Amino acid sequence: MADIGFIGLGIMGRPMAEHLLKAGHRLFIYAKSAAAADLRGAGASACVSFKEIAERADTVILMVPDTPQVKSALFAEEGVAAGVSKGKLVIDMSSISPIATKEFAAKLAEKGVAYLDAPVSGGEVGAKAASLTIMVGGSAEAFARAKPLFEAMGKNITHVGPNGDGQTAKVANQMIVALTIAAVGEALVFASKAGADPAKVREALMGGFANSRVLEVHGKRMLDRTFNPGFRIRLHHKDLGLALSSADALGLPLPQTAFCQQLLNAASAAGEADLDHSALVRSLERLASHSLG
Repeated sequence: MADIGFIGLGIMGRPMAEHLLKAGHRLFIYAKSAAAADLRGAGASACVSFKEIAERADTVILMVPDTPQVKSALFAEEGVAAGVSKGKLVIDMSSISPIATKEFAAKLAEKGVAYLDAPVSGGEVGAKAASLTIMVGGSAEAFARAKPLFEAMGKNITHVGPNGDGQTAKVANQMIVALTIAAVGEALVFASKAGADPAKVREALMGGFANSRVLEVHGKRMLDRTFNPGFRIRLHHKDLGLALSSADALGLPLPQTAFCQQLLNAASAAGEADLDHSALVRSLERLASHSLG
């Protein structure tokens, strides 16, 4: 049994925290979070600040939206760094900048605190099913220490390399997912515009080399028009922004990623930023003046 602090109890963070409770770990959470009351009823202990969470827990996990939120949670006046002490472990499971990740890890290392970047893939469904893919950057020693916690939340757990490599892997994942969503959307809009039944076309494609988890799950979302968020457009837009800014620093062209970023920009401009990222198909439908629904 471990003493774990968990910061960020949103769509994905909450079920992840619940799995840790079910695994028998002691959980410390922020008292003012929206999910605090329910988790307290399940056995979690509420704290008045992130500093207190870090003081009471041996391992602190963060699951927040973006780089600025991680920086604030760690280094604000009443943040984690103010309460954490030598020998403890901080795990950031958010999806943030690989460059900032290395900076955060170095600052905490000065206090004798180990740091892992461990972003996840699998969305709300994976979080609820404890089947997340977890990509980890950090020392092998810290990874071995954290692995039992990861196993309570995910299935495919990979130690990619040193700090920052987990976030790099997640950025690569988000590039592939975005491009595949765009490809599936284009294919279904093309099929429909050509007069074929896009549902039947999807069924046929699922039996061939074009099959993918995106075609299976998000292709169905596109046809059923069920865009309630599992992973919001605004968050995928943020992730592709991380890809493009990192590519700029590397002098690397990412033309297809840039195109997908513009489709997400168009969706945000149309007021769709809080829909599921499968709603990217709406941007393609507007370009084609043709809707699947």
